[in-house]
This record gives sequence, structure tokens and C-alpha cells, in this order.
Amino acid sequence: MAQSVPRPPDAADDWTVKAADRIELVVETVRDKTTVPVQKAARAVVYGLVAGVMGLLAFALSIIGLFRLHRYIPFHQEARRVWVTYVGLGAIFLIPGLFSWRRRTPPNKG
Repeated sequence: MAQSVPRPPDAADDWTVKAADRIELVVETVRDKTTVPVQKAARAVVYGLVAGVMGLLAFALSIIGLFRLHRYIPFHQEARRVWVTYVGLGAIFLIPGLFSWRRRTPPNKG
């Protein structure tokens, strides 16, 4: 008489392994549909803000540099007068400042 040797259960037949795999698949699917898009949006906002600040700073420094260059290029005898440069620079930055000041919202008193 031949003895039958007990064999270990197959992993494919084990319901606990199937359940754990199914739970893992559901969790990964939910994460891919919720967390990944939020991370991409947050990354875009952060990079956009950094690029905007750097662009604004580059614009301001280039305007200042152009006016400083104007001071040192002697077009005529009066070219080295500094006040003309500063009046022009002030006018350039005053206009957006006044626009922003008018668009502000008053603080809530309460």
C-alpha cells in the first residue's frame, strides 16, 4: 500500500493570499487615482510660484540695470545726472504699485 504524502497548499489555491493581493490592488488603485494627481498639482503650483517670483525678480533687476547703464553712458553733458534715472525707475514701479493698491481689499473690522 502506497502512502500518500501530504502536500502543502498551493499559493494559488489559498484564499488568504488572494484576499491580500486583492486588497493591495484596491489600495494601489485608489492611491493612483487620488494621491498622484494631488501631488502633481501641488508640484505644479510650487514650481509655478518659484518661476513667477524668479521672473519678477529678473524683470526688476533688468529694469534697474538698464537705468544704471543709462547713468554711465555719456550721451551728452547732463547724462550723469542721477535724479533722472531714479525718477524714471520710480515711475515704472509706481504704476503697478498704484494699480495693486486700488485692487486691494480692505481688512475686516470685527
